[in-house]
Formats: sequence, structure tokens, C-alpha cells
Amino acid sequence: MSQSQTIPTGNDRTLIVVAAPRECRSVLDALGGRDMELPKLWDLVRLDHCDLVMSGVGKSNAAGATARVLDPVVHGRVWGVGIAGALPGSGLGLADVVIGTRSVFADEGIGSDTGFIPMNDAGFGAFPDGTMHADHDADAIVLPGARRGAIATVSWCSGSDGCARGVVDRTGAICEAMEGASVALAALRVSPSIQTGEIRVISNTTGDRASQRWALDESLDRLREVLGRVTGSCE
Repeated sequence: MSQSQTIPTGNDRTLIVVAAPRECRSVLDALGGRDMELPKLWDLVRLDHCDLVMSGVGKSNAAGATARVLDPVVHGRVWGVGIAGALPGSGLGLADVVIGTRSVFADEGIGSDTGFIPMNDAGFGAFPDGTMHADHDADAIVLPGARRGAIATVSWCSGSDGCARGVVDRTGAICEAMEGASVALAALRVSPSIQTGEIRVISNTTGDRASQRWALDESLDRLREVLGRVTGSCE
């Protein structure tokens, strides 16, 4: 279980992309790497059943790291994994688990006096099909009890009630994170046939910063437990 192992072939491994060190620690612990040091950013880590890369936070890091280490000969699936903020109206509680049905860019567009215009409406859709989202295979990640729904990918996190409602109105998402759609976009540009997915654990509420509720430690513990349960899906 190290980067020096023989490189597998067969397009049957999952590449997991995590953003931040504490998320990476939880995922490593869940997947048999408890004794491993955290990897350097954008370095591939080969585990027993999955591969892992820590990208750094944000869309650019996530896309760059995914494109750098993804090998279509080896990887048949790519998952964005980490924590997220619950959006208003979602009914999500702290430490709840969300499996993305879709990862959607929330704030690529044009501001106008009449409202937000998504880039695809201006003719510049990010994904190969001209949209601003990736729809995930319904059977890609099986985790009984998890909520399923769209996950927004943001650069501008929702620190006011108006911002949070705007994300919901634009995307229909139930939670927001900062990498998922970028992971999927890079993966699909490298290999259009690759299977994508996103797993998030709710670490906080969104909206007015003074009213937000946080459970970071609990959500990271839950992430570790959840990834341990879905390890078999990586095989």
C-alpha cells in the first residue's frame, strides 16, 4: 500500500479527490492509510482499493489535481469527497451524508440588473454537453440512509441568507462545497466515458455568518465512517 506499488491496469479503480488536509486525514484513515503521512498536494497516493489525491481548496486546484493524476487506463471512476454546507430548505442536519445526483457550478455567469445569467445561457457551457453540471450515475455510490440531491460548487461561499437562497434558486442544490463540479469537469474532459460521483458530509449551515452552526469535528468523524462503509464500492 504505497506509491511504489505496481501500477494496476483494467480501468477498474476509483480516484478520490479531497481538498483539505483534515478531509484527507479522514479519508486516509478510512481506507487503510492510518499510518501514512499526508501526501503533498497533487501527488497520487495508491491505496489497496482506491487512489487518492489531495488537491487543495477551490475549483482551480480541484480541476488541476484531477487532470494531473487521472489515468483513464487505470481509473474508471472519480469521486469528489469532503465536507459541505447545508443550504436553506434542504432539511439537512449537521453530519448528515449527501450523495450527489449532480454537481453544478453555482457562480460562473454574468451579473445583470435583471439577475444572474449562467454561462451556458451565454453560450459558454463548461461541460462537453454545453451545460454547467455533471449528472452522476445513480448506482455509482451506494450508501443506504444518505440523502441524494444536487451539490453546488461555489467560489463565493454563502455567508448571507440572500447568497444562500441565490445558490438554491440557480442550482436546485441542497448543499454547497468548493470542488465537486471541477473534479467532474476535469475527469470528463480527460475521459468522456468515466463515471463521476460526489460524497459530502454536512459540516455547517450556510446563510448569515452570525447564525451559522458548525460541527467540523463531528462531520470529519462521520466522513471517516462513511468512507469506510463505501470502500467496497471502490473495487
